[in-house]
Amino acid sequence: MNVNSQASRPDRLLAAVCRNCPVCRAARRRQRGLAFALVRRVESRLCPFCRAYARVYGRPAHSPPAA
Repeated sequence: MNVNSQASRPDRLLAAVCRNCPVCRAARRRQRGLAFALVRRVESRLCPFCRAYARVYGRPAHSPPAA
């Protein structure tokens, strides 16, 4: 994964939690279902881990990882 070199250390630590979150991992892997819908609705407003993931990796927490 391409990591933003300008991201702060706390952002990278929070993004690591999102990267290992079972709900977010399922959303990234399957791209459908309840986990995907939940992450899409919650990530930008409520979850600090998903917001940090977006800042560090430059993509939403529900989008598949870069190839």
